Amino acid sequence: MTLTVLGIESSCDDTAAAVVTGDRRVLSSVVAGQAALHADFGGVVPEIAARAHAERLDHCVESALEQAGATLRDLDAIAVTAGPGLIGGVMAGVMLAKGLAAGTGLPLVGVNHLAGHALTPRLTDGIGFPYLMLLVSGGHCQFLLVRGPEDFTRLGGTIDDAPGEAFDKVAKLLGLPQPGGPAVEAEAARGDPAAVALPRPLLDRPGCDLSFSGLKTAVLRLRDQAVAADGGLRQGMRADICAGFQQAVAEVLAEKTRRALALAGVPVLAVAGGVAANRAIRSALEQVAEAEGVRFVAPPLALCTDNAAMIAWAGIERFRLGHRDGMDLAARPRWPLDERAAPMLGAGKRGAKA
Repeated sequence: MTLTVLGIESSCDDTAAAVVTGDRRVLSSVVAGQAALHADFGGVVPEIAARAHAERLDHCVESALEQAGATLRDLDAIAVTAGPGLIGGVMAGVMLAKGLAAGTGLPLVGVNHLAGHALTPRLTDGIGFPYLMLLVSGGHCQFLLVRGPEDFTRLGGTIDDAPGEAFDKVAKLLGLPQPGGPAVEAEAARGDPAAVALPRPLLDRPGCDLSFSGLKTAVLRLRDQAVAADGGLRQGMRADICAGFQQAVAEVLAEKTRRALALAGVPVLAVAGGVAANRAIRSALEQVAEAEGVRFVAPPLALCTDNAAMIAWAGIERFRLGHRDGMDLAARPRWPLDERAAPMLGAGKRGAKA
């Protein structure tokens, strides 16, 4: 039987709903972004994001069903992001999914947002297990050995800022608009990466862990030096800093990916997350895959960034394993994929951050 599942995603600042089938067809994928709501604040404001999710979720679900030519009666299950993420947004999605499940009698499947990203290449390219996944986004950066829908081994990850977070902070430091990734990439295209000297953090240490906080601080120092010398930040210097920063991130990710591939010993390198859309970074990763003799898989941009199609697909994978959740499904701000691995960013009262 071909399953048809509604996916719901609200973990950060994208409100999304999608309808996906078990034979890998994305019947619809609706994403309502919130960039305009947060533009004046230089980043995502959790309270604003949560309120926007509560206002938009039902409309996104309605649009997804309409675009798919389906009704709730045509569904086999409802999948929803249950964490990790900004807790207000996650709660909004979980509560909507519970209401739909209670009203229709459909099975409810809670999904780890990171698993959604990690399993996306199976939806888009039909790849088999095992494979190496580099999840690289605004909030996450991990190397995952994926052996099954619920079998993830973390080989390494960031010990501080994620790359997307670093791009956003660098954009803010240099007076560029948000989101920072596309803005920095566009500015870097006009600059010379060799014109400035920036560090390659942790390349002198073994292993696959990464760090981008120090790189961001180095950009801050370069900016301040340029302002002091020239009485302001010239556009040419800003472009050079962006180019140098982007090149440093690309080189670090490429080298750490090479190390992760050596550890994993798998035939496929997959990448997902918004930072994977950066052309310089993607090109560097493709070169590593070619040099190591493995297949490179990168889903389309619309399925790399946060979306509900990946949540629906991850729900299908869990549903096939027999998983069902009840009305006690909890929204989780923190939910590591590899729960056997030690926390990388420390643990608070709510548990490990990564």
